[in-house]
Amino acid sequence: MIRTATPADVPVIHALVHDLAAYEKAAHEVKATEEQLREALFGERPAAFAHLAQDDASGEVVGFCLWFLNFSTWRGAHGIYLEDLYVRPEARGAGHGKALLAELARICVERGYERLEWAVLNWNEPSINFYKSLGARPQDEWTVYRLADDALTALGSPRPAGA
Repeated sequence: MIRTATPADVPVIHALVHDLAAYEKAAHEVKATEEQLREALFGERPAAFAHLAQDDASGEVVGFCLWFLNFSTWRGAHGIYLEDLYVRPEARGAGHGKALLAELARICVERGYERLEWAVLNWNEPSINFYKSLGARPQDEWTVYRLADDALTALGSPRPAGA
């Protein structure tokens, strides 16, 4: 049911990224190309990893997760940050999401990683309830901040001398 993605899976991963963005009401924000995903997942220095959920009967890919390593200075150990988890609506309830998370938890245990973390939109009650049913707990004392687009460019651009 769950397998590691291969370079041949990039088109379906790209399609699932678009499906997830549409579900999250942010389809207009997707800029990633198949080539960017291919490089990130399978290039000379992969920065991210992906697993796919397949329907047992048809073999069709019905979901995916995309993740990367993070590091906790407090624990002195790596963890997994789950960037995306998505199962197509028609395949939900068959255990694919749980199986994807279980695979990431297995990797954590096997490799000595101490955390599996992700973010979820506050309005996404079905996902929140699902995650809580697995024992995940919200980290309410932290607020995620992001620099992107113009703000990132402004902060990261060279400043004229004396400025």
